[in-house]
Amino acid sequence: MALEAYRGKRNFGQTPEPKGKRGSRGGGQRRFVVQKHHARALHYDLRLELGGVLVSWAVPRGIPLKAGEKRLAVKVEDHPLSYREFEGNIPAGEYGGGTVQVWDRGTFLPTTRSPLKDLEGGKLHFTLEGQKLGGEWFLVRMRQGNEWLLIRGSEEHRKLTREERDTSALSGKTVGEIRRGKPDTPNILSSNEAPFIEPMKALLVDSPGAGRWRYELKFDGYRALACKEGKAVALLSRTRQELTQRFPEVAEAVAALMPKRCVLDGEVVALDPEGRPSFQLLQRDASEEERPPIRYYAFDLLALEGKSLVALPLEKRRSKLERLLSKRNDGLLRYSTSFESDVETLLERAASLKIEGLIGKRSGSLYEPGRRSGAWIKLKLIREQEFVIGGYTPPKGGRSGFGAILVGTYQGARLLYAGKVGSGFSNVDLQSLSEQFHRFASAQCPFADLPEARASRYGQTITAAAMKQVQWIKPRLVAQVRFSEWTKEGRLRHPVFVALRTDKPVKEVVRERVN
Repeated sequence: MALEAYRGKRNFGQTPEPKGKRGSRGGGQRRFVVQKHHARALHYDLRLELGGVLVSWAVPRGIPLKAGEKRLAVKVEDHPLSYREFEGNIPAGEYGGGTVQVWDRGTFLPTTRSPLKDLEGGKLHFTLEGQKLGGEWFLVRMRQGNEWLLIRGSEEHRKLTREERDTSALSGKTVGEIRRGKPDTPNILSSNEAPFIEPMKALLVDSPGAGRWRYELKFDGYRALACKEGKAVALLSRTRQELTQRFPEVAEAVAALMPKRCVLDGEVVALDPEGRPSFQLLQRDASEEERPPIRYYAFDLLALEGKSLVALPLEKRRSKLERLLSKRNDGLLRYSTSFESDVETLLERAASLKIEGLIGKRSGSLYEPGRRSGAWIKLKLIREQEFVIGGYTPPKGGRSGFGAILVGTYQGARLLYAGKVGSGFSNVDLQSLSEQFHRFASAQCPFADLPEARASRYGQTITAAAMKQVQWIKPRLVAQVRFSEWTKEGRLRHPVFVALRTDKPVKEVVRERVN
């Protein structure tokens, strides 16, 4: 599998496509990309990582999604691994001239240990775990040549939303926006002066330690860095997940700020009718329901005009931030006010407003990227954290979808069971989660400490009989759960589902313990 055919068809002085080179098989997961290609005729290109290259097929009618559905797939030249990230316009007159969109991407999982041998034999069985595609497919060669059949497995794929069908999994742009040259994400991430800064973390405590503290409200939303370069803006989660397309009004407001370049740290929130942040409403804004008011509460300034500010004391960073935001009056970008009052008084006030809690920041502290040093602390009034979903029980009565989800947290490499969550789900939640559960179905229990057969007064252990009814899933989904307390057995008491989180890697979901 070489790249001579790929390079021989292209003039790299004219096309923006990567010249690339053959990669080596490392220990990580294999990857795939599906690119929507508007050339002489619209088609989709399926590319699977095998042998250090992307083995590629052109699929004229698109990826089959119905159980057992077959589509013609024409095998084309191998592409370099760097082609996974290619999105743009190939000039007219060049090979493949037209617009290329990264329609989906993710991991490619062959079902045998010898996929190259399977490929040579004319049949490849695999699963995809992408941002849009999930489940089982087959590639079968029709005859000795380039014509293959791409066949969907026995399970129906979930219905894709219109946004999923139309937008890029890389940039969030439509084909039309790529063709017209809509501005790309700013290059702040690769800048030597202001590189991507992993957000500082807060330590969960019962009470603040000695010293002088400033307190801010703890917002119930998405932590996001707002990175501005010229008129281009990127909203990035702490794991570098793109949030720009999801919250365009925030990006537009940041783009209107006076500095040419800056990096803000803050929280994207949705406001309920009483003006309180609501994570549930924030999740619903991407559905077909009415969009709630979106706000960005900025609480730190990490870079200004290309210069890092993380080594400045807290008060100086916030003073610059306040001046930067003071010239705005539309209310969408908001300065997160801090208080130096007695902490008990502030907690009582937060409780009366039904706010989740407070964030305390030690006066004079520096910004410590990625660290949870204790210079920032969390004081929670409402117990709430993320949990990994590992399975679900069947529905009962008139309920559809499922009965309850089984959740846990990681301790090292082990996923430990924390309890069942059976309340808080809307009809939309039940339908949406059910579709994703089917996508990640598994025959294996992911929890390291199950089964359990002993009784529990709180109903949070699982008997051997109940275990037989549980449907297990791969630990890929993260749920936000509110609860009253942990029991002595390490189970959740009175848990309530809040929303699904897409900004939290599963391996980072651990039990939050008070220090």
